[in-house]
Amino acid sequence: MSLPRSTLSNLAYAELRRAILSGRLAQGTHVNVRPLCEEFGLSATPVKAALTALEREGFLVLHPHRGFFVPEVDRGDMQELYELREVLDGIAARRAAASADRASLVVKLRELLAAQTATVDAHDLSGYGDLDVRFHQEILEAAGNGRLRHVAGNMIGQLRFGRATSALVPGRPSAALVEHAEIVAAIDNGQQRQAERLARRHVRKSANALDRHLNRGGKVTAMR
Repeated sequence: MSLPRSTLSNLAYAELRRAILSGRLAQGTHVNVRPLCEEFGLSATPVKAALTALEREGFLVLHPHRGFFVPEVDRGDMQELYELREVLDGIAARRAAASADRASLVVKLRELLAAQTATVDAHDLSGYGDLDVRFHQEILEAAGNGRLRHVAGNMIGQLRFGRATSALVPGRPSAALVEHAEIVAAIDNGQQRQAERLARRHVRKSANALDRHLNRGGKVTAMR
């Protein structure tokens, strides 16, 4: 029995998004339909639907008469993404602090904090980066706003495939751990405004740390 077209499109979407986020499809890569059809064993229709969805979410750009490309993220793009994330993460933290089920969220967040601390101690930046994403996604999930979660998830994804992450700035992960702990404490205490303020400050500090690092001529190494 053949799978519904929407399911095939979702499969193609997931595979393509994973390839972009992992760096297998590097920035500037021309994404052609035919090779993808051969790789996924799919017809052109679900692959084109997946490409259109990824373009709509900012993971691809469409150049007229040339096709789809993985976007190249510059410093201006990074600043815009971090600016948006500051607002979205603040809203998510405020809503999470107001959640009736915040106690179970705090348990998950503290477990992630312990795991993050272990990766920082082991100098495992890739592991830390993955846990950092999970930490923020748990808060987004607890916010109970599907649209907020979807938009913020795209912001996080675009920063990661652009390698525009402060986790790769020397010394930043240790400072971020302290900020994470403060956010968790505010959520645990139901301090909605404090949770929002701390979450926004955390994102702002991350953006500033990355910008200062790049201003000094520093590099960020892709997380694999």
